[in-house]
Amino acid sequence: MQNLLAQYFETKHFAAPTNEAHIDSPDFESGHFEAARLHALSAPQSETRAATLQPGHTSALPPAFAPMPAFAPLKVAMPPVEATAPAETASDPTVGQEESRDWSASARDLIDSLMIENERLHEQLHAVGLELREAQDMADADVLTPTLNRRAFLREVGRAMADCRRYGEEACLIYVDMDGFKSINDTYGHSAGDAALTHVAELLKASTREGDAIGRMGGDEFAVLLRRADLKSSRIKAMKLEAELALGTFEYNGLYLKCGGSFGVRAYTGQATPEAWLSEADAAMFLVKKAVR
Repeated sequence: MQNLLAQYFETKHFAAPTNEAHIDSPDFESGHFEAARLHALSAPQSETRAATLQPGHTSALPPAFAPMPAFAPLKVAMPPVEATAPAETASDPTVGQEESRDWSASARDLIDSLMIENERLHEQLHAVGLELREAQDMADADVLTPTLNRRAFLREVGRAMADCRRYGEEACLIYVDMDGFKSINDTYGHSAGDAALTHVAELLKASTREGDAIGRMGGDEFAVLLRRADLKSSRIKAMKLEAELALGTFEYNGLYLKCGGSFGVRAYTGQATPEAWLSEADAAMFLVKKAVR
């Protein structure tokens, strides 16, 4: 703005032909000179002009303007520009607040509903997990005794074989065949035979560790998986189980019956499959039974 005003007055007055009578006229002093004072150049510009009027230097400016003092730059006060709010907001300042409150309430309702739905899904997932575990237990459990069925037992044997190969652990299988089971069935009936099977299964379960596994291989035959057990300690364990079974009795309809068993022990020596290892333990049991007879 200041530069434009300065150029304007330079064009109007300083570019005109020099005429001292015209400069000294009352019209210049009363009007144009006063305007020139109001719109004088800034201090840096005045200093630049003074520097060009050195002694011996000719200038296009009249001599009357050479010593003209530098005036302070004209400061034009511009009114501050205020942002005008939309007519709706200016007329009703609570509109935005109400919308914010409405959005917050709806957001809270949405979050609450999502949390409730998430909790419901977690409950359903937990219930499904329990049902799946129960179904798996039923699929793995023997239909009569509190032991694993053959399929589930062989799966545990396979896991034990993998641990033996990976960590160098020892494990043994004990194969059990009940003695006198046929006579109990023939004398007292199949219900008595079922009671005898349950008695043997509970004795084996009570005499083994938590990490071991017990399975019914079919009929009156059982198998025990002893983890982290060498052949010597497993044979001692088989002898103890045989003695407990021979000395123990079970109750059936007010009668106390007893049954014995033959035990065969086989250690893991790198057998290819769980079935192969189990067959070797069965063969060891058969040798013991045959030797007793």
